[in-house]
Amino acid sequence: MDYIETPRLILRDWREDDFPAFAKMNSDENVMKYFPKTLMEEESREMFNQIQNHFEKYGYSAYAIESKKHKTVIGFAGFHNIDFDADFTPGVEILWRLQFDKWGKGYATEAASACLRYAKVRLDFKEVYSYTTIWNKMSENVMQKIGMNKISEFNHPLLPEGHLLSKHVLYKINL
Repeated sequence: MDYIETPRLILRDWREDDFPAFAKMNSDENVMKYFPKTLMEEESREMFNQIQNHFEKYGYSAYAIESKKHKTVIGFAGFHNIDFDADFTPGVEILWRLQFDKWGKGYATEAASACLRYAKVRLDFKEVYSYTTIWNKMSENVMQKIGMNKISEFNHPLLPEGHLLSKHVLYKINL
């Protein structure tokens, strides 16, 4: 099912034939630079299944981003229920991940903006969060471009204290 369309992108359900591109993206050291590690194929399969289960349970999740021009999946964007304890949880996060060769071309901003418009009309969210390590300035710029406001910094509770990536920025938008 197609959920969202933009001039260059279609955000839709995942298909099984999307999995190889998904797994390849998650194993790319450049893509996963701001995450604790790259994902092995089995870990990508688990994440792929979790995305599907989230769709079934909540009616939203991380949508596959298909390039209209190339007719291929170039990443994902969408929503996820935050699954760790923090002073801003429970809550919903907006997230995105793109193939490395698609970075810096405006796809993340285009997809995330479209997701927020979709959420305003179709989903019952009052607010949406986004967060990333303080080192990930590209994602932080996307947060700013889509109208989110920085509300704090925090140490991610799923990373060991003192870990290079543990310090995160937190952004929020009211819908």
